[in-house]
Amino acid sequence: MERLQKVIAQAGIASRRKAEELIQEGRVKVNGEIITQLGFKVSSKDEVRVDDKAIQKEEKVYYLLNKPKKCVCTVSDEKDRTTVLDYLNDVKERIFPVGRLDYDTTGVLLLTNDGEFANALMHPRKHIAKTYRVTIQGLLTETEAHQLRQGIELEDGKTLPASVHIEKRNVHKEKTILLIKIFEGRNHEIKRMMEYFGYEVVRLNRIQYGSLTVGSLRQGEYRKLRSFEVKELLKEVKD
Repeated sequence: MERLQKVIAQAGIASRRKAEELIQEGRVKVNGEIITQLGFKVSSKDEVRVDDKAIQKEEKVYYLLNKPKKCVCTVSDEKDRTTVLDYLNDVKERIFPVGRLDYDTTGVLLLTNDGEFANALMHPRKHIAKTYRVTIQGLLTETEAHQLRQGIELEDGKTLPASVHIEKRNVHKEKTILLIKIFEGRNHEIKRMMEYFGYEVVRLNRIQYGSLTVGSLRQGEYRKLRSFEVKELLKEVKD
C-alpha cells in the first residue's frame, strides 16, 4: 500500500506537492470515489483517476549523462538556459537530475523518475563517493593536500576526510591538476575547498559517482543504466 499522492507522482502526472493539491481540490478518484484525504493509501489493484483519466504507473528508468558545460541541472530554467534534459529530449518518462552539478562543471550525472532512488543517493547521511578531476589556478602543496585528507573547516562545518592525489603541477602556468574523492554532497564543496587555500577552480569534471564512470560517453551523450548498476548503487548507499 502506498500513499495516493506518491502513486500519482510516480505515474509522472505531477510532483508530490502538486499531487497533494489535486487531491485536496477533489480532482482524484479511487475506484470511482472522490478522495480528498492526503493520507489515503492505495494498492496496485485500485483504479486511480485524475480529472477522470486513469493513471498508469510509469516504468522506473535510470540514465547516466556525461554533462557538458553551460547547462543547468534543472527540469526547466526561467532564464531559458540549456538544461540537462535538453540532452535527453527523446526520453518519454518524466525524469529529473539526481543532485546537481554547477553550470560549468562536467561529468557524471544521474537522471531518473524514481524519487526513492534519488532520495537514497542524496540523503546527507549516505556518504556515496564522488571523484572529481580538478584544475586550479595555483600550485597546491602537499601540506595543503594533507589538510584536505584530514578535513578542513568551512563555514558550514568541517569536511569529511577526502582522498587527494596531485596528478600534475605546472610551475610555468601556475596550475595544478588533482583528483579529489569526497563523500558528502554540500553545495559547491570542491570550489569552496579550493577557495579555503586561496585557489580558483578553472575546470571541474566529475569522473566517477559511486561505481559509475562516463566510460566512452562523450559530453552530451547518455545511456540507460543496467539493472545491476542500479542495484550496486543502492548497495553502496546501504553499506
